[in-house]
Amino acid sequence: MSVDVLQSKIRKMKNPTMVCLAPSWQRIPAHLREQALEQYGESLQAAAEACRSYAYGILDALAELVPAVSVESGAFLALGREGTAAMEDVLAYAAKKGYYVLLDAMRADLPDTAEGLAAACFGSLAISGAAFAPYACDGVLLNGYLGSDAVRPFANYCKDGKNVFVIARSSNKSAREVQDLISGDRLVHQAIADLAMRWGGEQFGKFGYAEVGLAVGATNPRVLQNLRERYDRLFFLVPGYGAQGGRAADARFAFDKLGHGAVVMVGRSILDAWMKQETDGKDYQAQARQAAAKTREQLLGYVTVI
Repeated sequence: MSVDVLQSKIRKMKNPTMVCLAPSWQRIPAHLREQALEQYGESLQAAAEACRSYAYGILDALAELVPAVSVESGAFLALGREGTAAMEDVLAYAAKKGYYVLLDAMRADLPDTAEGLAAACFGSLAISGAAFAPYACDGVLLNGYLGSDAVRPFANYCKDGKNVFVIARSSNKSAREVQDLISGDRLVHQAIADLAMRWGGEQFGKFGYAEVGLAVGATNPRVLQNLRERYDRLFFLVPGYGAQGGRAADARFAFDKLGHGAVVMVGRSILDAWMKQETDGKDYQAQARQAAAKTREQLLGYVTVI
């Protein structure tokens, strides 16, 4: 079960963080951009190569410290087919380095589309006599607001050791415009949590958590605390930490008394750590390590992982 793999890695490293890989051309150290431009010229290929190199460097730097990474598909898809190829490479490299690997923000609302995408991530696509798994990963983050047509094709793979997170209460400021609306006797994001329990069925790992979990932002600790109290069998993915305003004091509400049941997603505060220093960015790996270690210390100040 992937959720057990994730929890085990967190326990082993005593680090409940997941680093979000969402590189962009403007925020990559100059020497990596210059190398890519020299080889590929001013092109999407150059941007994709710089993103690939930067992501590889982050993965190399954090392999002994961070248990999990998420790969932000939007950051790579924005670069066209070259970006998609780079994303495939980054997913494979992260798995090779031993991380739990999450593919972030996949989209599919029609059953046939979702089934094909689920196979690309969790199974294999049959093309004549060959089989391909271009986006192989341990788990995916899905938009639960598309309903069961978009989620069930992925959830069907949970019996094969994969897991799914669905967005319930996201960390962006405008989330309340939709996700906090009243729906009968509950809020909309609570309705998604109820659906997640249904989608997960009776598939629970050895730590007691369902293979279908929730994404709940650290930027609204009251919501996070309420959902944890109500859904004690759901594993939480907690975005919004750091640059978006979420703090360790907020994220702590995602965890149970053993420090289990959640992983905190951290992005810019680690990826952009080199930008806060008066350097040329060639030390970005060291800066990322320091920032990741600081994040770990902050979280462990409030959460004891047993």
